[in-house]
Parts: sequence; structure tokens; C-alpha cells
Amino acid sequence: MPLAALTMLAAGLGIPVLAALNAALGTRLGSPSAAAAILFCVALTATSLVVLVTGPQALTRLAGTPKHLFAAGLFVAFYILSITYIAPTFGIGNAVFCVLLGQLFSAAAIDHFGLFGARISPLTLTRATGISIMALGVWVTQRA
Repeated sequence: MPLAALTMLAAGLGIPVLAALNAALGTRLGSPSAAAAILFCVALTATSLVVLVTGPQALTRLAGTPKHLFAAGLFVAFYILSITYIAPTFGIGNAVFCVLLGQLFSAAAIDHFGLFGARISPLTLTRATGISIMALGVWVTQRA
């Protein structure tokens, strides 16, 4: 398996762990939004260290960057806040199930249309069938 696939597999493994840890922190603090803020402080520290090590000169191009690209941060904030608020009562599995379905559909649309500069990968019948099978598999795992 290529390094890129292994890296993304590890990221995928981390999403439910992130959800469980941050939901537990939010419950312990009595404030899911405080837990989310703490998560972002830790994430900012970690990513700042990576930027310092891998090349801080990239930040010099920040001023010329199209502002709509910063909306990604809003999506991350929405995800973290929603999973932190909802997971304790809805369940980690159910929450991640819904997230996975959203990711499957959104990724297919982004790839099909090449949105946001993504490499175009048309939604063929074969690909749509595969996505449907994946969605069905996710659904089957969450039936109780």
C-alpha cells in the first residue's frame, strides 16, 4: 500500500478517536465549545511546529492567497464543534457514520466536477456503484 494511502488510513483511524476524546473533554468540562477551543490550541501549536520545521517561508505567500480558501477553517470548526456537541448523546459510531456518508457524497461531487482545483475523476456508473456499496457497508455496520 502506498505511503499516501497509509497516511490517509491513519487519518481515518484518528477521526473517531478525535471525536471520542473531544466529546469526553467537552463532557468533563461541561462545555463542548471550550473543548473545541482547546483542541484548536493544541492543533495550532502542533501545526506551527511542523511549519517551522518544513519551511516557514510558505507563509510569505499568505497575503496573495484567495480569501475563499480560508473557508476550510470554518468547515473544520463546524466539524469539531458538531462532533463534540453531538457525539456524547448520539454516539461516536452514529456520528462518524453520518460524517462518512457526507464525505462519500461530497468527495464524489468534488472529484466529478474538479471543484476547488481537485483532479477531475468523473462519476462513472462503476464509481457510483462502489460509493453506494461503501455507503451501504457503513450503514450496515451501524444497524443495531
